[in-house]
Amino acid sequence: MPKYPLALAALALSAAAHADDDGFFSHWLDNVGATQAEQPSWVTPLVTVTPRLEQEYRFDYVSQQLASGYHNDNYGNGKGLELIPSENTEIVINAPPYIDHTQPGAKDGWGDLSFLLKYRLLSANAENGNYILTAFLGTGFATGERPNGGVADTVSATIAGGKGWGNFDVQSTIGVTVPRNNFDEVGRTWQWNTAFQYRLPYRFWPEIEYNWTHFSGGPHDGKSQGFVTAGVVLGKIPLYERIGLTLGAGYQHAVTSFHTYSNALVLTGRMPF
Repeated sequence: MPKYPLALAALALSAAAHADDDGFFSHWLDNVGATQAEQPSWVTPLVTVTPRLEQEYRFDYVSQQLASGYHNDNYGNGKGLELIPSENTEIVINAPPYIDHTQPGAKDGWGDLSFLLKYRLLSANAENGNYILTAFLGTGFATGERPNGGVADTVSATIAGGKGWGNFDVQSTIGVTVPRNNFDEVGRTWQWNTAFQYRLPYRFWPEIEYNWTHFSGGPHDGKSQGFVTAGVVLGKIPLYERIGLTLGAGYQHAVTSFHTYSNALVLTGRMPF
């Protein structure tokens, strides 16, 4: 496994291992539990970023099938360490993914480093309404080399919400990403993602997602692409004390005439603590 994900995973496990110790870690993890108890208990979808506040280490694998017949394997997919430092707040450190290309001559390598700040505006657990509303502010740095990294640093703003009815829930986000430089070459992107989930026995959460992107400026100016993602997430399996394991898998298929790839296999592994 690449060194960046290993370093973040070690940090997460180190924090969780101190859950029973007196002092800073014990107090912090108690506050995390109290914060999460005030929100719905759904699982994070495969693609849609959840409005819930999570504390976990996450590593995804995505294999994109291109129209040419070749595919790109993305190890990490821009995921990483998610921490709840204080009530209503989450910080996400997304490690650079490693991207492998099967097309001859394509250069393999690292993608970009990014960070995300979540601030929970409203929330209620299942006993008090089962809803949530959260604002995101993200930033990306063009640390990777082309074609695996971008050519501009970016800033993104997103509003995310969700509502549950018994075992069924909907989680949705809408946001925009704007480059901080090289605008003509990159342009801005608008993203809308919505996930529909249903909780079954034995921690299974089947889901359907719609993932839509509109390009304004840049090489795809005026075009939009949409994907439907079908999959299932296995909810948290307790391992030790606060540490657990969450797994998921899905298949993504393009449903618009324009698309930058045709379909994708999506796998996710998460270690909440």
